Amino acid sequence: MARIKGAVNAKKRHKRVLKLAKGYRGARSKQYRIAKQSVMRALASQFAGRKQRKRDMRRLWITRINAAARLNGISYSQMMHGLKVAGVDINRKMLAELAVNDAAGFTSLAEMAKANV
Repeated sequence: MARIKGAVNAKKRHKRVLKLAKGYRGARSKQYRIAKQSVMRALASQFAGRKQRKRDMRRLWITRINAAARLNGISYSQMMHGLKVAGVDINRKMLAELAVNDAAGFTSLAEMAKANV
């Protein structure tokens, strides 16, 4: 049986990693060993960043809802409790959208929440 050399597969692997490291500074984009470490860390950070973005968006929605609720004379926590008691099932993303783009609709929800607190 003939011996199989590893050069072709190694070259393919190196090219793939160096392509991912394109745009990095210095040896991080030129040398395979250093590029591999940088790419592995970048991919791990990328995964974590996708989770972080979800947390950041929820924080932003809550901040917007709180600001609009206080303009209507109610706190965020009271408003959310009042809506839950009233049986209004609307998520924070849509509430924040209403707070920014439809003040009249948000005001009606705030009044409903006040009535049920």
